[in-house]
Amino acid sequence: MKAAWLVFAVAVGLYLPTARYGYVQDDWAIVARNPAAHTVAAALAAVDDPYWRRPSEAGLWRPLTIVSFAVDWTLGGGRAGWLHIANALWHGLASVLVLAVLARWLAPRAAAAAALVFAVHPVHVEAVAGLVGRAELLVAVALLAGILAARRGWWVAVLLLAAAAMLAKESGVVVSVAILLYCWLDAEVARPPVWLMAGLPIATVGYLVLWRAVGGVATADVAAPFIGVTAGERLALALPAVYRAATLLVWPADLSADYGPQVIPVRAGVTSAALGGLGVIVAVVAVAWRYRRRAPHVAWAAGAAALTYLPTSNLLFPSGVVLAERSLYVAAILPAAAVGAIVARLSRGAGPRAAVAVSALVVGLLLVRAAARLPAWRSDRAYLVTLLTEHPESARGHFWAAGVYGAMGDTAGTRASYDRAIELFDRDPYVLGAAARFRLDRGDTVAAGVLAERARTILARERESLRVAYLLAQAAGDTARAAALADSLRQRESPL
Repeated sequence: MKAAWLVFAVAVGLYLPTARYGYVQDDWAIVARNPAAHTVAAALAAVDDPYWRRPSEAGLWRPLTIVSFAVDWTLGGGRAGWLHIANALWHGLASVLVLAVLARWLAPRAAAAAALVFAVHPVHVEAVAGLVGRAELLVAVALLAGILAARRGWWVAVLLLAAAAMLAKESGVVVSVAILLYCWLDAEVARPPVWLMAGLPIATVGYLVLWRAVGGVATADVAAPFIGVTAGERLALALPAVYRAATLLVWPADLSADYGPQVIPVRAGVTSAALGGLGVIVAVVAVAWRYRRRAPHVAWAAGAAALTYLPTSNLLFPSGVVLAERSLYVAAILPAAAVGAIVARLSRGAGPRAAVAVSALVVGLLLVRAAARLPAWRSDRAYLVTLLTEHPESARGHFWAAGVYGAMGDTAGTRASYDRAIELFDRDPYVLGAAARFRLDRGDTVAAGVLAERARTILARERESLRVAYLLAQAAGDTARAAALADSLRQRESPL
């Protein structure tokens, strides 16, 4: 019990400074400016609305996450600080559940060390300090609680928790598999009943049908580097991202708010990073199989890490991100379990003092790194300045900077930022479309037309490039083309 309170206190205490933070990036659209996230009644009424409200085409469906925001908005009166504290509390709960799950196989000292590593791992900063990371926290809590329920034979609870994970985020579809993997590895867990083995896939299929109907799968869900590319071209970027994800879990020194082009370089063909990613996949599978008997907690953690990362890995299909630290939230259980195994071995060999010393060193280093990372999520300004300072090669960072300069009325700064973003990566239709609209508003119709055409070559229905093309056609007196473009815009519910 003391260990649980210690883990909870450390996990929550690390993120208490975020009580002074505001809304950052996606927090504005999903929480601050989303009426459905402001009252429970509105959240329930909007249960058949996509996560990204129209006219956005990003879609998705995460009703439970929106309901959780509505509860917090009501309790905290809409103050961002309270929502940040709520995220910290969810993280504290998840960390305690990690302790409870690993305590099945590890001695108390080793389990506590593992849980503390999970609690302070720097890769969690985005998920906890960024409000929209709430979805990851809910999935993790549902997964870990489902395992504890399976231990006790509470199979109805297992089914409900698996469903809750899916309603929190689409990656929750793997939670039932991760729970069943645990049941297979733990010989003391009773065999799941037949009705559950049938109920879990039925619930998953039902969820996917609803998700498809409400959230859909639009081209806008796909990260720009994956639009219109072949499977081989997708893997040429997805595998280096896998390698980068593994390095973040093992050595979280070079964190980034964005992992799009060219933070992870977009290159064709086989690269050393791609081979590294392939090696990571092989290693994780090998670890899961090799340690299924000797260290089942490590085998389960490896399986859970792979399963929860898979939906956004771009290995099987393109997703909306190249890589995001928040998508590694559950995966951080793997390095935590590995540290627990090391501490257990040290306790048996070198003795308890050596085990405690190593635990304190590892946890202390991770804690310092995570605390140093927190200010990057204080505000939009801090987020962008940190990104461009640490990773000036981020094309999206310069794109976002163009928006800031535009709001300030700095035409030269806006133009330079758009130009730099396109120079770094010239296949992002959203950047090209926004740059085209900027040029058109400044009277540069030639450049606007070229940029709009490039954007529509990549993504024919990109919103801003359609608007630019419509306005140019209208100005040129090409009524037939203008009418066709206007019809396309109306189909997208985008006012001219």
